[in-house]
Amino acid sequence: MSKNQLRWLASALVAVIVAAGALIWVNSGSDGPVIKTEDRMVPAGESQGRPVQLDTTLYLPEQTPAPAVLVAHGFGGSKESVDGDARELAARGFVVLTWSARGFGRSTGQIALNAPDAEVADTSLLVTELAKRPEVQKDGDNDPRVGITGGSYGGAISLLAAGYDKRIDALAPVITYNDLSQALIPNSATAAQVPNTPSANAFADQGVFKRSWAGVFFAAGMGGAGFANPNAEAAEPGTDNDEQLDAQNPAAAAAAGSDPQGGGMPGRRGAPTGETGPCGRFTAQICAAYTELATTGRASQQTIDLLKSVSPSSVTSRITQPAMIVQGEQDTLFGLDQSDATARQIAQAGGKVKVVWYAGGHDGGRPGSSLRSEIADWFDFHLRGKGSDPGTSFEYAVQGALRAQGTPNVRTITAPTYPGLTGGSQTERRPVTLNGPQQMVVNPPGGNPGSITSMPGLGSVVAGSSRLASQLAIDLPGQVARFSSEPLTSQLLISGASTVRLRVEGVPGQPLPADGVVLFAKLFDVGPTGTRTLPASAVSPLRITQLPADVTVTLPGIVRPIEAEHRIEVAVTTTDQAYAVPSQPAAFTVSLADNALQVPIVPGTRSTQTPPMFALIGIGVVIGLAVIVAIIAAIRRRRADDVDPSLTDVPLVIEGLAKSYPGGLRAVDNLSFRVEKGQVLGLLGPNGAGKTTSLRMLMGLIQPTEGSIRVFGHKVYSGAPVLSRIGSFVEGSGFLPHLSGEMNLKLYWAATGRPDEQAHFDEAIEIAGLGHAVRRKVRTYSQGMRQRLAIAQAMLGLPDMLVLDEPTNGLDPPQIHQMREVLKRYAATGRTVLVSSHLLAEVEQACTHVVVMHRGKLVAAGEVADIAAVGGEATFRVDQPDEAASVLRALSGVTDVVVEGRQVHANLDGTPRSDALGALVKAGVAVEQAGPRRRLEDAFLELVGENKA
Repeated sequence: MSKNQLRWLASALVAVIVAAGALIWVNSGSDGPVIKTEDRMVPAGESQGRPVQLDTTLYLPEQTPAPAVLVAHGFGGSKESVDGDARELAARGFVVLTWSARGFGRSTGQIALNAPDAEVADTSLLVTELAKRPEVQKDGDNDPRVGITGGSYGGAISLLAAGYDKRIDALAPVITYNDLSQALIPNSATAAQVPNTPSANAFADQGVFKRSWAGVFFAAGMGGAGFANPNAEAAEPGTDNDEQLDAQNPAAAAAAGSDPQGGGMPGRRGAPTGETGPCGRFTAQICAAYTELATTGRASQQTIDLLKSVSPSSVTSRITQPAMIVQGEQDTLFGLDQSDATARQIAQAGGKVKVVWYAGGHDGGRPGSSLRSEIADWFDFHLRGKGSDPGTSFEYAVQGALRAQGTPNVRTITAPTYPGLTGGSQTERRPVTLNGPQQMVVNPPGGNPGSITSMPGLGSVVAGSSRLASQLAIDLPGQVARFSSEPLTSQLLISGASTVRLRVEGVPGQPLPADGVVLFAKLFDVGPTGTRTLPASAVSPLRITQLPADVTVTLPGIVRPIEAEHRIEVAVTTTDQAYAVPSQPAAFTVSLADNALQVPIVPGTRSTQTPPMFALIGIGVVIGLAVIVAIIAAIRRRRADDVDPSLTDVPLVIEGLAKSYPGGLRAVDNLSFRVEKGQVLGLLGPNGAGKTTSLRMLMGLIQPTEGSIRVFGHKVYSGAPVLSRIGSFVEGSGFLPHLSGEMNLKLYWAATGRPDEQAHFDEAIEIAGLGHAVRRKVRTYSQGMRQRLAIAQAMLGLPDMLVLDEPTNGLDPPQIHQMREVLKRYAATGRTVLVSSHLLAEVEQACTHVVVMHRGKLVAAGEVADIAAVGGEATFRVDQPDEAASVLRALSGVTDVVVEGRQVHANLDGTPRSDALGALVKAGVAVEQAGPRRRLEDAFLELVGENKA
């Protein structure tokens, strides 16, 4: 495809995108229903002797009276956070009431985490306020027809309010918790039987504190910018752009003190009144409970009782109103196990339950328009009998590749009911055989360094992809036990929480730590190439207080299709940076008490979400762009990814290589040379010679203007698979100073996603000459040791070719000598080393071959000895040095005769060496040795012309 054709194609694509944008603009600009709003401060009693007022907004549809819906916001937000949701419901014909919970927005009072006598009482008061409005449909005196919904913190108040106030007729809690003590201090190990619902958790006592998420939300309630001034006016209401920002980047919202599902960022959407102090806007009880957890990592019974008293689990046995429970599949804060428990408890109380798992959550974004419409349909039917009965089905989403409006494009599986509820079908569990011996795991002193699985909102902050985040989990060697299945023969769709039986034992001579045994279990999807993916970045903490112990461990609830040829791996670690772990060092053994992993399977009918028309247009544009990119990539591959069969054993062949830049600068000009196996080749040249540009083209980082580079016969281009056969070292490799050299190497290799057995750690360490020092912390290393560790890192996997840039920079002479030996040992394995350096003497001693560049061009290439002899100088080792010097000076054309001990150096300047030798013998001088004077520095200066005035 020519450049003109590519330009035409790009222009056509721009036109399509602009046209699509115009259609979207026209669609979004259409007139909708007229919605009126009323703002009002509602008195809500007193707190700490001061009046509490709730800042509310009432949304009135065009036709009234109508049923009402209360919409609650998430933690850190305010009524402005849910303005968009409220307007959507008002457009559907509902009267909608939003409010800022006490302690948030403009509402006064202290945060009590949805306490019955505080936030729950406030919600009941708002129901009474709705009963006074003539626009609201009534079921009786002081009894409005009303539903309630909200996300996260707002989802919890939806459940609690429905449990305490029977005037609420329907509810739709979203991504919320059932038991706050289990959400923040989970324990997934039990000796008892686990309920047979898809994502049931052990919910055992004495759990492990989820310090990262808890810290984020406590910080949001402590106050800060926009919170401190009790007389501050509210900021401008949040816009749709603000909401999209929070939804697409929950981590950023959380870091600023906001629940991404509930919305507002402190200081942006409003400033709450009330005092701040050591406890911020929290009540003293909540502050004391958090302080205890944050400082000790353990919860007293008083703290557990407090958390349970503000949890929906305290009232679910009283909820009989129809409930649509929505939970996110990408959620390390409130997992699928929380909605599982809520559904089970409401069903046991006789309530009507519909369960929906969607491809989002605190780590994956808020519900999309389709799911929000489904929630509105739920209220349509249960508040005014409109539409078809949504029933009690169970829906879960299997995430696809395309995304429309920031929401994953998914296929939805629908089952008749949520399996395992009272009177419903049981959950099918399929056994998968795991293999692995008993393994010892160690908890390091202080629990540091720790494994990495998740951070608040990590799924959305990493390239906007929870899937990418799930590939960043790191388990540290010595801290993890792994048990793996054989490759699957067909796809297995995991739909909930798998269970595994583990046996944990102590090590003889080591007492059980005071905090018991804390472990973290997780389920990995391991691809055929060894790439390990942690679905939803989810982990199950467990605490065991007696050893030995045989326990059932409930793994995280996930929705994950494990493809054929993939393996399932269960990993058990001693640390996790998202949790509070014991500081006392200890060792344990972990083994399988039963080698059958029980995997939940929920069959159902399959459907695919149909995006709205303007989303389809956007998808069409994306598909068109993908096709164009694929065509261009295919053309480039046909042109670039070709193989020369005659060169498949040759490490490097560069032919006619050139690189030009705008303005006429030609950094590399017609460069050609060849490198064979076993060579240590030095790339020499003064500054500006084009060495770095050549190396960047070799690594596929920039594209040449002309010519080609072939590595083992494959033409190099950006992302070429053959580049995996090259190991590279760039000066200044970053290492973690508090870890050993060995641990740094293993962490680096783990980040590549390749199996440990392909790393060849021992060989790389041996070749690099690190010895026992590899087990020392890097902060104790000398500069030479750090350089050798960097070389060892480049050698991991034993690449067929090493490309090293200034590997001896900053080293003293003994260290340079050691580095020289490292390079020679690596080349002695039959592999190839390419070194760019400005130290001519070191290249002369370390390299077998040399390429000299000047002003972008090749000026010499060959063996070091041959290049060193290019200046015509010769050296004679004789018995009479002074006499030999006189004889040589007398020869025609011979200059620069120098005596060094028994050696006489002379520039023969074209005089045959045999003639000079004959003259010395004729004069009676005994010549012991004669040959070229091997001084690469002189040859280099001669070649590049720097020795000429």
